[in-house]
Amino acid sequence: MGADNTHSFAPAIILFGSPGSGKGTQAKLLRHCLSGPHISTGDMLRTHIGERDEIGAQAERLIKAGKLVPDELVNQLVERRLKSRDCDSGVILDGYPRTRNQADVLLRMLPVHQLRPAVVHLVVDYDRIVARLSGRRQCPVCGTLYSLKTNPPKVAGICDLDGAKLVTREDDRESVIRERLHEYDVQTVPILNYFREAKVPVFEISGAGASPEQIMQRICGTLADSGLVDSGSTSGGAAATDAASETSFS
Repeated sequence: MGADNTHSFAPAIILFGSPGSGKGTQAKLLRHCLSGPHISTGDMLRTHIGERDEIGAQAERLIKAGKLVPDELVNQLVERRLKSRDCDSGVILDGYPRTRNQADVLLRMLPVHQLRPAVVHLVVDYDRIVARLSGRRQCPVCGTLYSLKTNPPKVAGICDLDGAKLVTREDDRESVIRERLHEYDVQTVPILNYFREAKVPVFEISGAGASPEQIMQRICGTLADSGLVDSGSTSGGAAATDAASETSFS
């Protein structure tokens, strides 16, 4: 899909990032340079489930049965959301698309709503993610989280608040983290390649050695330099992008 005749369309930023990459944080921080809403399919499904409507009931049945919510239902949720007036100035898509079918439907859907796609992929060192997440400990009594590196308890292995013995959550075990990262690659790499083949700009943004705010500036600066957002909406500009981003069109 080419974007030559869509330069006047508002941006639809498709955000990708592995577990532990800070994708959720960036989805919220990017409101600094994108005026449109943050659209999370996971949040939308949880809202429908909470409201106990028809969509929520269907999704809840599938989830409880250990099944995936079908592409058709997720696509309908996104299309319905894109019809809202607050999407006219652009959107940030988080957690969608997750499959090739969803990506294909999205690329056909966006021009109808006068939106043009661009992918932001947060690139992180998996060893650093493993070290950070596997270094977390939690109090089984009060739920307080500790980091052995940045926020350790005063007494090793003991909660500061109630003296309970800290535990490692199952999803913070190294083997579990590495499996989740592998699953992310298997799922995401084909979708990124599909977008590249469709001539959608893909921006690889490094998160190495940077705070969430600095990463946000890198993303906003890259988008501004590419003409996707107003350069006046970000203070980073070209200086924020330097060697921290790479653009791929093919």
